[in-house]
Amino acid sequence: MFSTTQTDIEARAADWLAQRDSAQWSAADAQALDVWLTADTRHRVALLRLQAHWQQAGRLQALGAGWTQAGPPPRGFWQTPASSRREQMLQAVLHRPATRQARSRNRLHHVASMAALAGCCAVLVSWAWRNYTHVDATSYRSAVGEIRTQALQDGSHAILASNTRIDVQLARTHRDVALVQGEAIFEVAKDPQRPFAVAVGGYRAVAVGTRFSVRRDQNDLRVVVTEGTVRLDAPSTDGHFSPSSMLPAGSVALVHDGSVLVRSLSVADAGQLLGWRDGWLVFRDTPLQDAVAEFNRYNTRKLRIADAEAGALRIGGSFRWDNEETFVRLLEAGFPVHADTTPTQITLSSR
Repeated sequence: MFSTTQTDIEARAADWLAQRDSAQWSAADAQALDVWLTADTRHRVALLRLQAHWQQAGRLQALGAGWTQAGPPPRGFWQTPASSRREQMLQAVLHRPATRQARSRNRLHHVASMAALAGCCAVLVSWAWRNYTHVDATSYRSAVGEIRTQALQDGSHAILASNTRIDVQLARTHRDVALVQGEAIFEVAKDPQRPFAVAVGGYRAVAVGTRFSVRRDQNDLRVVVTEGTVRLDAPSTDGHFSPSSMLPAGSVALVHDGSVLVRSLSVADAGQLLGWRDGWLVFRDTPLQDAVAEFNRYNTRKLRIADAEAGALRIGGSFRWDNEETFVRLLEAGFPVHADTTPTQITLSSR
């Protein structure tokens, strides 16, 4: 059985690359690599991505040991053992220059530090705030390509994905959020007397103290629970009460055309669906047309599928959502896809 987590897949890809650069590479090794690549599209993407980052990181300077001629050294020239090369390859991926998203995270960390300081003051004023009789109503939104962390006045936090808007109403007896568009992660401060509810199209995801996300795609809805338990209330139909769904940690609820489908995953796998918070989009045997739609949620320069054959290709792996050019290069390198690029659009067609 092959490993299924992205971390294990990238580590195994590094093993293959390090071994392939050694003098002991054999025909049997090449055959085993082909079997591994064929088993899962994520394997091929991980190998291509790791190889690309490794070349960009300057592997000749890291491992060349004095090689000065044009092109790469011959196989077996490397002086470091395969295990060291493997670690250097993984570090080449981990220590890339900071991207727009990395710089954004640094700013968020600064905001978080200030929020911690402000928390001390919040304790002093929380008693007075709780005795307000009015409803505190506020709207928050994020721009395309922006991930925004917003502290709410009850101590909860909302992490807004790209192009997202929420309307928040906080009162003594309730905490209500309307997800107008986009997707958000909610880290809910515990308050048994005031349930925290997120409403989308008549549905309500209700929690007391937990961590979950809600995503809106027109009339469709997705709820991902990574901590605690969420109750998903459905709207009544023709005056008849609809039963609620209890969603423990690891649950993914999908609502489409009034039907609710609940899947149970590990908490780690459910968390991968929220990789956008850290700048990643994670795909598992995903049609290219769906992957393109995800990238378009985060970028002003749009990807476009030119034909059904290209859109039906299945891909897997983890990709930076703010680097669609690398995603396109990997598609061209590993799949029968051709890209036509303009300043405002990248068109993908089968070849």
